[in-house]
Amino acid sequence: MLNYAYCSDKYQYTMGKSFYDSGMKDQHAVFNMFYRKAPENNNWAVVSGVDEVLEMIGNLGNMEPSFFEKFLPGEEYRDFRGYLSAMKFTGNVYAMREGEIVFPNQPIIIIEGPLIEAQVLETPILCIMNHQMAVATKASRVCRATNRPVSEFGSRRAHGPWAATFGAKAAIIAGCAATSNILTGAMYDYGSTGTMAHSYVTSFGCSVQGEYNAFDTYIKTHKGEPLILLIDTYDTLKCGIRNAINAFKANGIDNSYEAGYGIRLDSGDLAYLSVECRSMLDAVGLTGCRIFATNSLDEYLITDLERQGACIDSYGVGDAIATSKANPCFGNVYKLVEIDGQAVLKRSEDKIKLINPGFQITYRIMKNDPVKGEIYKVDVTCLRGDELSMKIEAGEGFTVCDEYDRYKYKTFEAGEYTALPLQHKVMENGRRCVGFHTLHEKKAYYNETLSRFSPSERRLINPHYYKVDISDGLYNLKIEILNRLNAEIRDFQTR
Repeated sequence: MLNYAYCSDKYQYTMGKSFYDSGMKDQHAVFNMFYRKAPENNNWAVVSGVDEVLEMIGNLGNMEPSFFEKFLPGEEYRDFRGYLSAMKFTGNVYAMREGEIVFPNQPIIIIEGPLIEAQVLETPILCIMNHQMAVATKASRVCRATNRPVSEFGSRRAHGPWAATFGAKAAIIAGCAATSNILTGAMYDYGSTGTMAHSYVTSFGCSVQGEYNAFDTYIKTHKGEPLILLIDTYDTLKCGIRNAINAFKANGIDNSYEAGYGIRLDSGDLAYLSVECRSMLDAVGLTGCRIFATNSLDEYLITDLERQGACIDSYGVGDAIATSKANPCFGNVYKLVEIDGQAVLKRSEDKIKLINPGFQITYRIMKNDPVKGEIYKVDVTCLRGDELSMKIEAGEGFTVCDEYDRYKYKTFEAGEYTALPLQHKVMENGRRCVGFHTLHEKKAYYNETLSRFSPSERRLINPHYYKVDISDGLYNLKIEILNRLNAEIRDFQTR
């Protein structure tokens, strides 16, 4: 199998050569992976991909020197190639759980370790996390558009087998009820779902009778399983639904069939056709027959179908989820925030690119509502061990202020809140130090987390923005570094 620890950019290794030759390679570094803005005006994003990142990190250093010679040729690289072939990651990793809901600028993954080891992980980490978080965040949007089940059907549109397999996993975490991808189902012990294609129907002959024969044969060869018949190959209302009804009745399939039965609509006016099919099915007593809809759906089309009163029981969504079609490039970045105990930051002329420096931790503050239970009130990112972090850890009262408007603040008294740290140590001294969560558990964690945000924060259009702040310690450190840099830049210009 491809060792994707080396799915990297060459500049990670040209920088590494400088660190190696100058004696900087073992400086203690802290890198944060985070995003600046969620796609499609989302309020937040969904974490997926951490397990694959840890697996990737574990594969670092498993290549022979001859591999590195292919992109670092020459005698001057000989010693460096030998070093790289044996270079394992020896540091620590902190990460949010898969299924976590994360807001801009919060560290999703923190890499702490020798500079060269942490630096070369940048590209493969971003490759994994940007793909899976794009899919997971889109899946969350699609699934929040309806109370009905949504299945992920996008493997054929995904950007390769790797993307199809792990994208389906990300979609399930973020709300999809099922996937058609058998490899994902097998890898994660989740199962997969599927029925028939139009080619199955036409293989019985291009005729109305052939369509009936296709349905009849399918039912006979899949008794005891869910039976979903694709009815739009020739004409949905004039023959498809009628052949489906006749085939169900001829084989004794009715509301008593425990595995479930239904029809699938894949073209045409889905709202109108679903209503007409529902009426025809109900008229002959097949009230338990479910109507499944596909055909280039996304959250906006699903919302509109339901506004029109469509009689659809579940949806199949393909490329909108599998490629995050409306916003295929997620914006995670990987930035150095501390070197040998000194906080650093990237200063930019683009305000959004200014980063938070230092070794950080984020707390999610919860309060108990007598009716709603534990609800989330605010997230605050602190420097590890700063004053606010210690108060939260001790359960003391504290106040958080808006970073951009210091007159906006919120106070939490001792005993009236609980705090959940969002980043957890998942790798220590280069070895994984936490157990594994099943795909079912990751999905359940996402659902539980989602339920603790208010409905206004979960809506798709113009969501109410959840309060996200940083500690005074982190704010003051950032301002201090910026003021020093600005002074140095002014002095430099006057020389």
